[in-house]
Amino acid sequence: MHRPPATFQVDGAAIRIRRKQLGLTRNQCAEAAGITGPYLSQLENGVRRDMRPPTYTRLRTALQIQPDDQQLLAPTEDPYGMDTHARHEGVDRPGQAQPE
Repeated sequence: MHRPPATFQVDGAAIRIRRKQLGLTRNQCAEAAGITGPYLSQLENGVRRDMRPPTYTRLRTALQIQPDDQQLLAPTEDPYGMDTHARHEGVDRPGQAQPE
């Protein structure tokens, strides 16, 4: 059985961009998601990043994001500090052999 993580780390800028794409005010979006306007503001401004699964699901629904779409999630970093949502072709990692 798949168990959701204890919290989701969200990308506040992605939340704000999506909310504005839909033409929603912060209060309209917060009300639709069942959260407060100040909480949504903290998320959008990066003051808070962690959301519990039920709250994240409601926000995702309010922003019309499909369950498998991760656009609201903060990029995760790999052990080498690289953004795993981006491509890093040609970037050497520590301990990686160099071609000669």
